[in-house]
Amino acid sequence: MAERSTAAVDVADNSGEQPLTAQADQSTADGVAQNRERDTDSDEAQENIGADGPAKTSPPELHSGDKLARRYRLEECVTRLDGFSSWRAVDEKLRRAVGVHILPADHVRARSVLAAARSSALLGDPRFVQVLDAVEENDVVYVVHEWLPDATELTALLAAGPLEVYDAYQMVSQISAAMAAAHREGLAHLRLNPNAVLRTSTGQWRIRGLAVNAALRGISSDSPQRTDTESIGALLYAALTQRWPYESDAYGMSGLPKDIGLIPPDQVRAGVHRGLSELAMRALVNDGATASRHESACTTPEELVKAIGEMPRIRPPEPAFTTPPEYQRTTYQQGTYGRPAPHPGVTQPVPAPPPPLQSRTGKALKWAVSALLIAALGLGSWQLADALLEQDKQSDDTNQTQTTDTDDKNEDKPAPLKPIGIKGAQEYVAGGDAQHPNDVSLTYDDSTTTGWRTNSYTDGPAIVIKPGVGIVYDLGSEQEVSAATLALRYGGDHTTVKLYATDSLGSSTPLSSMKQLGETTTSNTSAKVTVDKPVKSRYVLVWLTAMPYSGQDSVNYSQPGYKQAITDIKILG
Repeated sequence: MAERSTAAVDVADNSGEQPLTAQADQSTADGVAQNRERDTDSDEAQENIGADGPAKTSPPELHSGDKLARRYRLEECVTRLDGFSSWRAVDEKLRRAVGVHILPADHVRARSVLAAARSSALLGDPRFVQVLDAVEENDVVYVVHEWLPDATELTALLAAGPLEVYDAYQMVSQISAAMAAAHREGLAHLRLNPNAVLRTSTGQWRIRGLAVNAALRGISSDSPQRTDTESIGALLYAALTQRWPYESDAYGMSGLPKDIGLIPPDQVRAGVHRGLSELAMRALVNDGATASRHESACTTPEELVKAIGEMPRIRPPEPAFTTPPEYQRTTYQQGTYGRPAPHPGVTQPVPAPPPPLQSRTGKALKWAVSALLIAALGLGSWQLADALLEQDKQSDDTNQTQTTDTDDKNEDKPAPLKPIGIKGAQEYVAGGDAQHPNDVSLTYDDSTTTGWRTNSYTDGPAIVIKPGVGIVYDLGSEQEVSAATLALRYGGDHTTVKLYATDSLGSSTPLSSMKQLGETTTSNTSAKVTVDKPVKSRYVLVWLTAMPYSGQDSVNYSQPGYKQAITDIKILG
């Protein structure tokens, strides 16, 4: 088996003294509450003594309660290693938990850490834990990043066993796509391991420590894309087998048996998905081929994304429904109230039905009943025939009258509303920045899986920092507008929609010059604005002035806040 690079993967060190991180029982430095990071690299020492040489500066003396920039209050030291420390802190200005990496300004890697943090912050991809601040101040360099209390490390997830097939597929898909996007911007991770991969409560997978974790430890690579791709392969291998694809144990998982080489996941554990097994082998270093020798290796995250796209899509498992217990009648319903209950397990005898009437009196009763039934049938038949004859006499006059009445009713009934074709649309910006102007056409593409969304706001439901947000629709020519129906993505308290008639497609016409056609408020994912009297107009503005609060939306890459999305709209006339 060819030697495999371990620059981006952690391997347990079972010899010598434990690193300071183990002694400190630290938690992750990148913001997962109660999840402890395990820096157990056998090459950790080599990484720390790299081209830069050993760090000779001592970490600054900081304690819980100290503040940085009179804003970030340190709460708990979660990592102390090789001249730097990582803390859980509180941003007192925004009243939220954050994570902070701290190292002396004269640290041998201080400049590279600052550069890596600022480059990572510019990416702004929500699939990564975001860098919020990177500052050099008072002989100290510190990097502030998100803290995700609702996320769980992949290490903790694998402690309970391998991931389900669909979860493993989602993990490798999202991680590969995120790293491909980072490499397109010239950023690499170089330390992508189970401690750096998180799953949020919404099911989204996120990566922490992009570029920063490697800079803190002085890690570099001549082929960063290959290094990160191999790391993704190792993550998938571990997710499928609960084994680390190297000979040494790491992250609470056993390594592979010695002297057998790198064997495919479906040979390590029964029931592993064959397509994902081959994908893991294509990502890992394996002499440039998979176990089957039919597929070429993936050397970049972009190639890995392409390989995933060529696989048959793995669908989520069907929800399991438990069979409800059998309905059990109570003792009172069984008619045994006041009598002792039968012994459990004893079958109760079913009483036999009473015998038919066999006596002389019984026969007489049967004949009398039969005679009464025959008489009743005869009388009923005579009455029915008489009613039918009477109806035939009045049929001509009745038919003529009914026809006239029906015609009158049809004339009074209004014609049904029909959708008006939309020829174009443009976002209306009344103040501040636009929302997502390139997505407005997705609101009338007859698909509720796509749409236009607003930004997430901290105040609500009413929009505070601007009059509202919305879209102007072009109907091609003047049309009678009677109503508009909207399919919305987020429900809750509450969404307010207003309808205006305007004279242009752009944002040049102020709201005060428009004619308001109608308004509605809803807490559901649909809304209908009705116009009291139809109005002729070519341009119609759909205007949102209040939006519900919703959590993080991984599908739309939308952060928590007061927000809304229009997935489909019909303007009726």
